[in-house]
Amino acid sequence: MNHHALPPLGVALLSGLLIPWLLVRARWAQQVPRLALGVWAASGALFAGSAALFPAQLVLPAKISHRLTDMAFTLQFPSFNRLLEMTGRECLALSLALAVLALPTAGFVRELLRARRARLRHAGVLRLVGRYDPALRATVLDHARPAVYCLPGRSRRVVVSSGAVDTLTTAQLAAALAHERAHIAGRHHLLVAAAEAFAAVFPRLPLARHGGTAVPLLLEMTADDRALRRCSRDALATALYALASGRAPREAFAAGGPSAALRMRRILTPHSAGHPVLRGLLTIAAAATAVAPLIVACCSIPG
Repeated sequence: MNHHALPPLGVALLSGLLIPWLLVRARWAQQVPRLALGVWAASGALFAGSAALFPAQLVLPAKISHRLTDMAFTLQFPSFNRLLEMTGRECLALSLALAVLALPTAGFVRELLRARRARLRHAGVLRLVGRYDPALRATVLDHARPAVYCLPGRSRRVVVSSGAVDTLTTAQLAAALAHERAHIAGRHHLLVAAAEAFAAVFPRLPLARHGGTAVPLLLEMTADDRALRRCSRDALATALYALASGRAPREAFAAGGPSAALRMRRILTPHSAGHPVLRGLLTIAAAATAVAPLIVACCSIPG
């Protein structure tokens, strides 16, 4: 086997197997969810890139394949004239790489379109049965069960049931609304679509399997943290308790839901962000160190 195929293989194993294994066991991930989300996103990008590079390296001869690795790791792209001068084998390698990259990309676009269609249908129903409350800046839906959720994307809106308006205090309702607006402002539906697309394309990959579960929870915790800038911990925690049994469409973000108990415990247990961030960075560095010698050795061996 062409030894220049080993670096992308090592990066694929690192990002697809090792980092997810470390992340699902890391306590710091729930303490600093934004850092954890960044690691999940970076791992997905690294795996997709290395999975595309690996078959291309297998096709190319060793004497020129190191150029592909060098370009990938230094982010240097060939000029248009160089593309026109490509040999048949180089064209095949490029086609294989693009075909592999097309799988998660197409899945991401398909998931975005599916969720957008569902949100548009639901928004149409809300225009018929709901009423906009300018004081809350939200659509109020007549329903006895307390529920607060949002529809992100172009049909963005926050929806509050009449049961939530009657049950929650002013502070609790403001906390729940701040949580939902954090989802909309952060465009969290894009990360959810990416995680679901990855899980559909690579269903047996630990990165996709664990990420499909971890990413939505981390997004909820990220929205909690942003809401806490405008409300108290008690207000948000008690709002989650009251909304825990509330329901929302699959394509929406709900303030309550099955993760409410875990998030309540996290909110009511203050923590210092310094040490979790340090542990997170050390975890990432340890994972990178595991594959760095392989990449350096392979790239230093001439074709």
